[in-house]
Amino acid sequence: MNYRQGRYSKLIKPVIWFTDLIILNVTIFLFPINLNNYSFFVTYISVSWIIISLKNNFYEIHRHTRVVQIIALLFRQMIIFAIILYAYMGFFKQPDVGRLALAKYLLFAAILIFLFKFLTFFLLKKFRSVLRGNGRDVIVIGENAKTRQLIQTFKTRSDFGYRFKAEFSVNSPEFSLDKCFNYIIEHNIDEIYFSVSELTNKQINRLIDFADNNLRTLKFIPDNKDIFSKKLKYEYYDYTPILSLREIALHDPINAFVKRTFDLIFSSVVILFILSWLTPLMAILIRLESKGPIFFKQRRHGLDGQEFNCLKFRSMSVNLKTDDLHVKKNDMRVTKVGKFIRKTSVDEMPQFYNVFSGEMSIVGPRPHMTSLSEVYMQKADKYMLRHNVKPGITGLAQISGYRGEVETDADIINRVKYDIFYVENWSLLLDLNIVIQTVINMFKGEGKAY
Repeated sequence: MNYRQGRYSKLIKPVIWFTDLIILNVTIFLFPINLNNYSFFVTYISVSWIIISLKNNFYEIHRHTRVVQIIALLFRQMIIFAIILYAYMGFFKQPDVGRLALAKYLLFAAILIFLFKFLTFFLLKKFRSVLRGNGRDVIVIGENAKTRQLIQTFKTRSDFGYRFKAEFSVNSPEFSLDKCFNYIIEHNIDEIYFSVSELTNKQINRLIDFADNNLRTLKFIPDNKDIFSKKLKYEYYDYTPILSLREIALHDPINAFVKRTFDLIFSSVVILFILSWLTPLMAILIRLESKGPIFFKQRRHGLDGQEFNCLKFRSMSVNLKTDDLHVKKNDMRVTKVGKFIRKTSVDEMPQFYNVFSGEMSIVGPRPHMTSLSEVYMQKADKYMLRHNVKPGITGLAQISGYRGEVETDADIINRVKYDIFYVENWSLLLDLNIVIQTVINMFKGEGKAY
């Protein structure tokens, strides 16, 4: 497994988003708007701005986005925000609000946001072209007019930040996908671009599987093959059309912020009101039955395949096979207290500490032991796609009957299918539904909770 390295570029959108909110909230006090309740007004405009931004894709500005697209986004955003802003007076019955002062505030805030957005946009371009930062290493598979045009864009538009490394000609007698794969791994290539017209469907599927299993970004130079039956994102690099196969919802900084906020609030409540008394109680019960630590730590794979210590209340007697042997039915290593806490899933509660520290999420694909991940990769196609998001205490696969011991290949294959569905279709409502179903299952009991 070759894991993707972490980048700080994912912080760019949250910083811009947060700065815009500061501009909106601070400039209020520069004008005599005559508000009765400033705190409520600040909350109103902040929530409204966030909702409009989500619907308008206001922060979906990429390295190849055109200036005219940014201007269109800005005008659409500010027009809708202006309507919401003036609706405040009528909806909350605020006749004393100064309409002229409100207009001045709106104009001044809009100008500042316009300037800040273009400033960051052009500074990032300079950062990529001059300092060579925020870059992506790319290769192109195929050799035709469109690939040549794209390669020319990579070479001439240094402000895009794409570092062109190699082109692989499909028509060359020495061409093979295996050579491409080896090159990608050896040179740590970030993104793969290929001409759909030059590869067979079998080759395309192999390329997709490789990208999924190695966490590489795969993009298409389009034609009319049946790959268009999939959900695709259409973009332009200058005048070259590009298709992206898959978008991960939680790679969007705003979605990630919403999920992280939910995780922090939920885990904080559990730590303060449940684990504060449950932990000392479990410490007494566990130590009365067997000697050893209260917490059980196990290395597992998390976001982007990075390892972390997954916490549990110790449910087994201390042994040397915890990292190699999965718990089975009637496992002699499980203590009497362990049987109860495993049956009720109480043993998983310390993972809320993992959530609070940012290593896990409340909901997500369940993390596996590092020794088992290597095995499961060989059995379940696209297994590595699970690592596009943080692992969870509970997940869609777990509430769908695929938790506990993996007895057959079908168990892990189906588990991965549910996990991939979750990764590709995340929403906060889906998380809430999984949490509720998990609580219900805890009281009902589950057959494979042993």
